[in-house]
Amino acid sequence: MAKENRPFREHVLELCEILKDGIVNAEVVSTDTEGILREAREIAGWHPNIVVKVPMIPDGVRALSILSKEGIRVNVTLCFSATQALLVAKVGAYFVSPFLGRLDDISENGLTLLRDILEIYRAYNFTTQVLAASLRHPIHVVEAAKMGAHIGTMPFKLFQQLFQHPLTDKGLQSFLKDWEKARAVLGNIVEPSVRKAGR
Repeated sequence: MAKENRPFREHVLELCEILKDGIVNAEVVSTDTEGILREAREIAGWHPNIVVKVPMIPDGVRALSILSKEGIRVNVTLCFSATQALLVAKVGAYFVSPFLGRLDDISENGLTLLRDILEIYRAYNFTTQVLAASLRHPIHVVEAAKMGAHIGTMPFKLFQQLFQHPLTDKGLQSFLKDWEKARAVLGNIVEPSVRKAGR
């Protein structure tokens, strides 16, 4: 959003139109309970696909306890401990967003946090979904999926990496080379049949 030179609401609504059946997270900027409540209610009213993001601070959790009772879906962001995740699940968060990559950046293991949160949530049958945020590399994605994270957020470059494997590239190149060698012979057999079928 910081890179976009346009009103926040306008940009969020455009995303909602693009993701017709998806979820769009839109974050409040207030850090006091009343301000968070005011902004969250307004943002939630923009479109039914919006989930409101609030920060993992005491005033954010106070606001969450009210918003969840009002049926407003809330994503509690900037979660960095299992105790934080436990608190927001008990208060009714729709999503919790532990930031794996940012923990790794300070020599803590983000995947360990994710494992702890999922284990706690399963033990108590919490309905809060775990959004594994700040995924930085394919191993993060695979391990988060193996643990059962509901959602993952990642840069587009990482998403593209998920498609790649050197043996896929090598195998495709080999197949295409073999096809070029065989095409002269196969072409005489296959192409007339195709032309005949098209008449």
